[in-house]
Amino acid sequence: MPVQPLHLLFAGTPAFAVPSLKVLAANPSFMIDLVITQPDKPVGRKGIVTPPPVKVAAQKLGIPVWQPSDINKEPMPELPNSPSPDYIVVVAYGQLLKQHLLDLPKIAPVNVHASLLPRWRGASPIQHAILMGDRETGVTIQRMVKALDEGPIISQESTAIGPRETFTELHDRLAKTGAHLLVQTLLSDAKPKPQAESGVTHCKKLTRASGAVDPSLMTAIEIDRRVRALNPWPGVTLDTSLKILATELQPTASAVPLLCKDDTTVYLVTVQPAGGKPMTGEEWARGKRK
Repeated sequence: MPVQPLHLLFAGTPAFAVPSLKVLAANPSFMIDLVITQPDKPVGRKGIVTPPPVKVAAQKLGIPVWQPSDINKEPMPELPNSPSPDYIVVVAYGQLLKQHLLDLPKIAPVNVHASLLPRWRGASPIQHAILMGDRETGVTIQRMVKALDEGPIISQESTAIGPRETFTELHDRLAKTGAHLLVQTLLSDAKPKPQAESGVTHCKKLTRASGAVDPSLMTAIEIDRRVRALNPWPGVTLDTSLKILATELQPTASAVPLLCKDDTTVYLVTVQPAGGKPMTGEEWARGKRK
C-alpha cells in the first residue's frame, strides 16, 4: 500500500519563504493543500499593488492561495478534498498565530527561523546578526507556541558569517539552508527540546530610522555593519540626504574616506544622493566640490 503524503498548510510571505515552499511542493512526501500569505500591497514610489513572492510562487505551482488581513479572525476557506493538516509550516509569514490555529494540525505547527535560537528572537534576526558582529548564525526549526520564537527546538543548522557578508548574501544562504533542513526535520522523528534559558536576545522590526548613521557618534565598524545589514531595506542614510549603498574598512579604488568616532575611517564605495542615481564615492565627492 503506497505511503500517503503528509498534508500541509504553508504560511509565508517574502522571498525568504519561497525556497521552503518550492522544496516541499517538489517532494512527493508532502501535499500542500493551501498557501497562506499576506495581502497584496502597494510597492515603490508609484504605489503599484504587488503580490508577495510566496503568492507568485504558489500560483505557478498551482496551489490555492488565501490572503487574510487577520488570519486569527477570518474563517479559513474550506478544502473539501483535503484532510486535516498534519503540519502547519510557517516561514516569515508576518502575523502571529493564536492558539486555536496552533492546535489545528494533527502533528505540530512548525516554524523556520533564521537564527540559532534563543539568540535573536523576533522579526529581524539576519540583520541583527550582522549588526552585532556575530561570527556565526544559522536556522532553527521550532515547534511553535503562542509566545514569539520561544518554542522547543526540533533541529538547528549553523553557519559562519563571512567577514564582509551582506544581508542579501546571508539571507539567500539561510533561505536555502532552512528549506532543506525543514524537509529533513518533517521526515525525521526528532524530538523537540526546550530552548536554553541563557543566551536569549531579541530583535525588533526595523524602521527607516534604523538606518540613520552619524559618524560623530558611530565608529567605522558600526557604520560598515549597518551598510552590510540594512541594505536594501530600510537602507542607510547620512544626513537624511545621502544613501550609503556600499562601504569598506580599507582604502578602495573610487571610494572616499569618512572620518568617524574614535578617529576611525570608513570608505564610501557606492552612494546615492537624494533624487539621484547610484555613483561611486569619488563621483559624489567631485560633485560636492563643484
